Amino acid sequence: MNAAAPTRRQLLHGIAAGGFVLAVGLAGGQLAVAGDSAHAAAFAPDAFIRIGTDGATTLIMPQVEMGQGIYTTLAMLIAEELDADLATVTLAEAPPSDALYGNPLFKVQMTGGSTSVRAYFVPMRKAGAAARAMLVQAAAARWNVDPATCTTESGQVHHAASSRSIGYGAVAGAAARLKPPAEPMLKDPKAFRLVGKPHRRLDTAHKVDGSLQYGIDAMPEGVKFATLCASPVLGGKVAHVDDSQAKALPGVRQIIVLDDIVAVVGDHMWAAKQGLDALAITWNDGANAAVSTETLWQGLQAAAAQPGIAVTKGAVVDPNAEGVVSAYYEIPALAHAPMEPMNCTVHVKPGACELWVGTQVSTMAQGIAAKVLGLPPEAVTLNNHLIGGGFGRRLEVDMVEKAVRVAQKVDGPVKVVWTREEDIQKARYRSIYGSWLRAKLDQGKLVAWEHKVVGPAVIARFLPPAFTGGIDPDAIDGAVETPYALPNPATRYVRHEPVGIETCFWRGVGPNNNVFSTECFVDLLANKAGKDPLDYRRSLTDPKGRARHVLDLAAEKAGWGTPLPARSGRGICLQFAFGSYLATIAEVAVADDGTVRVQRLVTAVDCGVTVNPDGVVAQIQGGHVFGLSAVLHQQITLEKGRVQQSNFHDYRVLRIDEMPQIEVHLVPSGEAPGGIGEPGTVSVQPAVANAVYAATGMQLTRMPIDPNLIARKA
Repeated sequence: MNAAAPTRRQLLHGIAAGGFVLAVGLAGGQLAVAGDSAHAAAFAPDAFIRIGTDGATTLIMPQVEMGQGIYTTLAMLIAEELDADLATVTLAEAPPSDALYGNPLFKVQMTGGSTSVRAYFVPMRKAGAAARAMLVQAAAARWNVDPATCTTESGQVHHAASSRSIGYGAVAGAAARLKPPAEPMLKDPKAFRLVGKPHRRLDTAHKVDGSLQYGIDAMPEGVKFATLCASPVLGGKVAHVDDSQAKALPGVRQIIVLDDIVAVVGDHMWAAKQGLDALAITWNDGANAAVSTETLWQGLQAAAAQPGIAVTKGAVVDPNAEGVVSAYYEIPALAHAPMEPMNCTVHVKPGACELWVGTQVSTMAQGIAAKVLGLPPEAVTLNNHLIGGGFGRRLEVDMVEKAVRVAQKVDGPVKVVWTREEDIQKARYRSIYGSWLRAKLDQGKLVAWEHKVVGPAVIARFLPPAFTGGIDPDAIDGAVETPYALPNPATRYVRHEPVGIETCFWRGVGPNNNVFSTECFVDLLANKAGKDPLDYRRSLTDPKGRARHVLDLAAEKAGWGTPLPARSGRGICLQFAFGSYLATIAEVAVADDGTVRVQRLVTAVDCGVTVNPDGVVAQIQGGHVFGLSAVLHQQITLEKGRVQQSNFHDYRVLRIDEMPQIEVHLVPSGEAPGGIGEPGTVSVQPAVANAVYAATGMQLTRMPIDPNLIARKA
């Protein structure tokens, strides 16, 4: 399951041994077969199917597994069209290469944005279908029969008329010499035997028995351990280090002082951590020593005075006109706090480097290591591992950069591990965003809509080619395309980079802000119009559209309109994000002291073709839990340039006694697949906020929930 990805030399060796390797050009949709070394050298594929002479099929994964189940889903797509026994499919992580494994939607090797199934649904099926057609052709030639008279099942070709069967492995060598079909015929969805059926995760058993290797499990021979401390204030530098006590501790081998980092290397993690704790470090805080949560919000609100860039050119709403409703919503900075601590194992050698890490961006990780060392990227070997939680944190390569800088000072391999405190207090955070909305009502009817989004442009730093016209597509995601028929909407974007923190992608990215603000504002408009929130949404949606379908299904399953106790309420979120339609209805009870208990979440999902229904349900459930943590507990605050949260005691995740009942209802669909990893996180904030509004009459405009605002006053 976690075998190292084969090199080109190993692939060619497999061909020479009689195996069959199909190279698939995903970006261009072209298929070619590497039948000999010349062909293999001339074609730069994005993913490979390898079928050995024993009939075993290997998929070299272009996307990384980080708990979302993509290894299973993509394997199902291959096995479906190949007619292979899924139990015989083995998986291997792809080595870094944008040319071979670039995500077709991003053109770089990246797992993120809920794109894995959207990007690979057709290419993976074509790969399997082409391989199957070539195997059938090879078997038919051996039997001297028409390929159209042959069928396939469970890794075998059958010829019913002559009662003959042959395994894929036996004809793999002959198939490798054939020309692949330019446009392989895909199955009619009615013939699917795997796609659309629930399937257990292929990696579950290996997780249970501990055989799966995450990045933190990498243990190259002779490895030492290190942990580090960076400046507590962004941009700060080391002023002085007293290491006398640390040097005296058993197991401490080396103390490394860089301009902004101090690291301790030891025989094991405990020695390294104890050594770091024993250091007396004086920092020069630099220019950001006065940054606070208040200055961050002040900067955001000052930026909102700018007109911004028009994204959609609707009419701007006059705030002084009759019937105008205005509101402002904001979301705070958040850490990712993945359960697998941030880590990177590095061995710097003369003219070369080897990395062991779990990353969502293999080529970027390879590239930053090469840049630090002044090496060409091909001199850096990257062993990518399964990830114990990404959420966007492992889209960043700052941990690789710092680990390589430390490893330059160490003789032999060193595993650099971040403590929970170090990562929460000195990471890159979810963007602080604000949304200013105005709408005009005419006798309750919506006649004008304006939405101004203010916040950073992460994409400008992360993927500059995608930042065009001064507009960050992630920042406005969920503000432009909504599930509603809005009248002549005006959408504007103001780029504002907060001073004192660095921002990055966080599970749900821009829709976290835009769906929260839009859905809360729709509830406010319904209230002003004297309408039920469900009925008001129905009036803004196409009666035959996908949005209306999920809205009505969620309302039916949640029992919308049935009585609830006092200080209890239901709230709706209807969204279109990441190519999927979701409606989530939250049911909450609000105590007299303002404590909110989320009792039930009911979600209806139309994500197009569903490959593995169990995987979709699990992703929605996990997204809801992740989102509820942010709704009820989480925010990053600063004082004197320093993050005040440090671990799960003050940056809480949802606890088991807070877990609501979650129901997920999937809508059968033949539409193209949508993303599903992030929508469940996005939908929770507005659904819960609107439920609190229904229960208390208090509309919440900032997350997380502040119980003091909704406490029943004596």
